[in-house]
Amino acid sequence: MARTREFDTEAAVSRAMELFWTRGYEATSVRDLTQHLGIGQGSLYAAFGDKDGLYRAALEHYRTTLATAALRDLEEGTDARAAIRTLLTERIRIAVGHGGQGCLAVNAVCERLPQDAATRRTVRDMQDASREALTEVLQAAMERGEITTRHAPHTLAAFLVTFLNGLLVSSKITPDASTLEPLVDVALTALD
Repeated sequence: MARTREFDTEAAVSRAMELFWTRGYEATSVRDLTQHLGIGQGSLYAAFGDKDGLYRAALEHYRTTLATAALRDLEEGTDARAAIRTLLTERIRIAVGHGGQGCLAVNAVCERLPQDAATRRTVRDMQDASREALTEVLQAAMERGEITTRHAPHTLAAFLVTFLNGLLVSSKITPDASTLEPLVDVALTALD
């Protein structure tokens, strides 16, 4: 008879996400994970297969919690420019936290590619969702006359996602929101 899992898998994934986000994939050992999660190595392997499986689960958890919440907040905003500004500045504030932890998704791409196709797909899906949500917000703002129509909404959305990726990488080099946030104003001039 198989043993019953004696730990909360969702809580373990959340804690693993925090550890991977802070340390990165390569610097986080299985031993670090088992100690941080308070589980045995056998339990980790039984639940997630291996360290890669837990990492993918952590990335998916990041996507379904933080990334999804950011998009939901964006879509609920009535003023597109203010909603986009809030989205960008909040992502900066999260990224500079804990001494410049950055963004787990951007960190994953920088650390794990090209060898990890699964990570590439997960992060690409996150990026696509961000681009699509921004495109919808920008299209609606154009129709209301809030922003310029000189650029296609999907082009502006792609620019903003690319800009955000650069900001998130920069947040690891310069973990100072007061240095990075003024750049958001420059990027928002693309909406004029």
